[in-house]
Amino acid sequence: MTNLNAKPKHARLAALVEKAVQETSVSDIHTHLYDPAFGELLLWGIDDLLVYHYLVSEAFRYLDLPYDKFWALSKTQQADLIWEKLFLENSPVSESCRGVLTCLHALGLDVKKRDLVALRRSFAKWKPQDYVTRVMAAAGVTSVCMTNSPFDDLERPVWERGFPRDERFTAALRLDPLLLSWKSVVPRLRDWGYGVQASLSAKTISEVRRFLADWSRRIQARYLMVSVPPEFQFPGKDDGAQLIEHAVLPHCREFGLPFALMPGVKRAVNPQLRLAGDGVGLTNLASLQNLCAGFPENKFAATVLARENQHELCILARKFRNLHIFGCWWFLNNPSLIEEMTRMRLELLGLSVTPQHSDARVLDQIIYKWRHSRKIIAQVLVEKYTDLADTGWVVSEEELRRDVRNLFGGAFERFCKA
Repeated sequence: MTNLNAKPKHARLAALVEKAVQETSVSDIHTHLYDPAFGELLLWGIDDLLVYHYLVSEAFRYLDLPYDKFWALSKTQQADLIWEKLFLENSPVSESCRGVLTCLHALGLDVKKRDLVALRRSFAKWKPQDYVTRVMAAAGVTSVCMTNSPFDDLERPVWERGFPRDERFTAALRLDPLLLSWKSVVPRLRDWGYGVQASLSAKTISEVRRFLADWSRRIQARYLMVSVPPEFQFPGKDDGAQLIEHAVLPHCREFGLPFALMPGVKRAVNPQLRLAGDGVGLTNLASLQNLCAGFPENKFAATVLARENQHELCILARKFRNLHIFGCWWFLNNPSLIEEMTRMRLELLGLSVTPQHSDARVLDQIIYKWRHSRKIIAQVLVEKYTDLADTGWVVSEEELRRDVRNLFGGAFERFCKA
């Protein structure tokens, strides 16, 4: 990390960089949030922050309670336990715990008293629609991209009946069940009027494409996406690989949409933890290379869960202009790793990346994820611009702001339109 005190002649440059990073609004390109029209599916507030799966898995490091007894508790009771174990009986030094406190502090709430009941009273005064505006302003975020699955029985009816869209919430079409559990979704697609069979005949592929077209239009999808396990292979003879090649990629070409892949998650390594029980594995990125090389007219976006995959991912992006790297996903959303990955990406790819996305499932999380990330991104940029200045190349304030706009959503927008 650059020691700014050691280079006083660049102090003004550092101040300009930090100002630009703090003042530039963000387009958060991947979250698990919902438009307020989805009602209770939009999670927010202190209890949802505390029972988020990051903190649940951490709390079980201290809890002697059997898993089933914990899940039998109400959300409030679960939050009480997590607050007790992670915030009162131990100092909240983990990034997940610090994130909760960053959110509370940014919202003007007093954490010094460690009074969870008082915090709940404060949140009870806010209405969801007003709270969305308050949180987005605190985070410096102007838009968030949701993750939307037609196979979610709570979400799908809202889309089907229609609703006035909040323009701050854009959509991405998630395809995990379609590509990872094809046989199980065939009956559902048939119930919805699509003439598919378990075997991937030409007619079935055509009907899958009709399904993708219907839902891309319905939700006004910015991109299609899937989260895949480390052992994902492409090309392949399995249903998922065949559907990608013959339905998803042609659809994306026709509609001009990127296909985003998020490899590396091992589902339910500890099923007793439920959503908190997923793990991470090293991915063979040959499949991503094959996609980029074999389908140059398609656009691919990728974020990979394992730290060990990050350098290879950067090299792939150097070789394939149809690949866009984004975010520090899930277990990588820790300051030391964000710094490492951001520096690596800028050194190898310049400004043609999106260094962060929030992946937020609770609205409030966009506050801490972007406040923490902005600080790290600013530090790395100060270092890089200082190195440039030492060569005689001094960037202007206008150029600084242009670069930050690209990093905070502009580069991805340009990639989508290319």
